[in-house]
Amino acid sequence: MQEVYGTQWVNTKNTAVAMGYFDGIHIGHQFLIEQMKEYAQKHKLGKAVFTFTKTVKLGHKGKDILSIYQKVNIMKDMGVELFYSPDFLDFASLTPQQFVDDVLIKSMGAKAVFCGESFCFGKNRAGNVQVLKELCSTRGVEVFIVPTVELDGVTVSSSEIRTALADGYIEKANRMLGRPYSIDFEVVHGKKLGRKLGTPTINQIYPNSMCTPKEGVYITVTQVNGEKYPSATGFGSRPTVNGDNVSCETTLADFSGDLYKKHIKVEFYSYLFPTQKFENIDQLAEMIQNALKKSREYSKDKNCI
Repeated sequence: MQEVYGTQWVNTKNTAVAMGYFDGIHIGHQFLIEQMKEYAQKHKLGKAVFTFTKTVKLGHKGKDILSIYQKVNIMKDMGVELFYSPDFLDFASLTPQQFVDDVLIKSMGAKAVFCGESFCFGKNRAGNVQVLKELCSTRGVEVFIVPTVELDGVTVSSSEIRTALADGYIEKANRMLGRPYSIDFEVVHGKKLGRKLGTPTINQIYPNSMCTPKEGVYITVTQVNGEKYPSATGFGSRPTVNGDNVSCETTLADFSGDLYKKHIKVEFYSYLFPTQKFENIDQLAEMIQNALKKSREYSKDKNCI
C-alpha cells in the first residue's frame, strides 16, 4: 500500500476513492470501503482512501480511537492500495470546488468517490453531499453516497464507540468496531511494580489525542512477536502505590522477556471491575492473579488466542 501525506503529490493511476476521517474504521466505515473496492475492481481503478492527519484540535471531531499506525495497518489489511492522508491544514482553506479539482482529481486521480450521508468538505465545511454531486457531475466523476450501518437499532458511529468505551461497555464497542478495541503504544518504564509482584508487566501511556476507556481492570489479550498471551490490564490511577497520574499497565500470563521501547498491541475484551485501593502489595498481587485467571478462562472459552 502506498502512503501519501501531502497534497502536492500527483497520482499516475485513476482511482476510486473512499472519503472520511475513518476514526475507528468501524463496521460502517468498512462497508463504505468495501463498496469502493468492489467498484474499483469492476472498473479497473486503484483502490484509494482519502483521510487526513490532525495536528490541530477540530471541534467537529472527538479524540482518536486509532493511532495513525493502527489506521495504516488496518487499511493495508483491507486491501487499500493508496492511503492518502495529508495534514488537515494542507487543504482546510480550499473551497469545495478547489478540493474536488486539486485534491480529488488532480492529486488523487479520482474517477469515482464514495462517502457517507453526512460527509462535508471545503473551507468551513461549506460542501455537503449535494454540492459534491453537482461538482463531480460536470467533471466526469461518479459519486456514491453510502448509507449508515445500524447495530441493534443504533447507528454505528465513532461517537457511539467513544461513549461505549467511556462507560466500560467493551463488548459493545468491539461489535461496532468489528474487531477488539486495541492500543499499540510504545512500552515505557513504570515503577517496576511487576518485578516486586513476580509478574511481567508493561506500561503504556495514552497520548492526549487518544480517547480513553473507563478506569478499571480489563480482560485483555497481548500480542508479542505474533504470539498472543492472556493478560489483564489496569487503566487509571495507581491508588495502592500512591500513583498521581493515569497509567495503562498490562500483566501478561505465561510470558517472560523485555518489551521496553517496543510497540505492543493489547486487545480489550471485557471490563472486570473498577480501580480500587488495597491495603498492601500482597492484596494487589492476589487481585492481579485472579484477573489473569479470568483472562485465561475467557481466552479459552472465546477462543481469543
